[in-house]
Amino acid sequence: MLSWNRRTRVRTAATALALGLAVTVLPATARAAPAPTGVEPAAPVARAAAGGWNDDACAPSAERPRPVVLVHGTLGNSVSNWIGLAPYLADRGWCVFSLDYGRLPGIAVFHGLGPIEDSSAELAAYVDRVLAVTGAGEVDIVGHSQGGMMPRHYLKHHDGAADKVNALVGLSPSTNGSTVHGLTKLFDLFPGARDVLEGLTPALEQQIAGSPFLTELNADGYTVPGVDYTVIATRWDEVVTPYRSQYIHEEGVTNVLLQDLCPASLSEHLAIALVDRVAWHEVTNALDPAGARPSTCWSVLD
Repeated sequence: MLSWNRRTRVRTAATALALGLAVTVLPATARAAPAPTGVEPAAPVARAAAGGWNDDACAPSAERPRPVVLVHGTLGNSVSNWIGLAPYLADRGWCVFSLDYGRLPGIAVFHGLGPIEDSSAELAAYVDRVLAVTGAGEVDIVGHSQGGMMPRHYLKHHDGAADKVNALVGLSPSTNGSTVHGLTKLFDLFPGARDVLEGLTPALEQQIAGSPFLTELNADGYTVPGVDYTVIATRWDEVVTPYRSQYIHEEGVTNVLLQDLCPASLSEHLAIALVDRVAWHEVTNALDPAGARPSTCWSVLD
């Protein structure tokens, strides 16, 4: 029998997924937009009324000069991870793009599983393409889970990457990996994934705390000059554990605990990206520091 805590967390995850699906009900004026060339969407991609989501015609404005690249987490994809946050940002004037990376042969839905070094190269090519189609000089990156950690490999190992990125915002990033127990909880949150993927997931192995990949990545520091870093964590994260391991304790990094902004928040690892508008509000603060306003429980109404 499941313990009370386990039942509560499973119920929270299920609620998060249900609410996330509800966000896909867009106004009648919304229309489908093609993903950038060379990127295969996992499902039809939404286009918001303002700004754009995976819309090559979206032109960055003077107020929002940098397009936002959304990087999904392990077992996520370019649509499922961002069905809430992408329209939220687009409606506020940002040009928004999301990619699929780390795809394994024969697996159509669960991405972010291939070697992280290869995923880093995919992100490098994607950033170059977004800059080319928008004419922007820099992008901002917002990533969830592995998507908040993998871009650090891109920034450290690809020539000129730091000149192309203004800010990296991580939602529950796997900065220092996780315990094996935490990572395997991902299978509980995505029914059917274990049967398909067990033994075939290099990225999961690389995200185990103390792995050779993370040891090398973090050995000479977590950040690179010229990029602003923000980490947004939740106390109730059941995947990247302990949650404090997500923080980057280096000069110039902003570490935020969601419950310090809204003590009532029960968001866990999935919900912080899927449905938590307080976390999203804090993302916009990181993307636009000059226009930042305090994030509180009332930010759900913004």
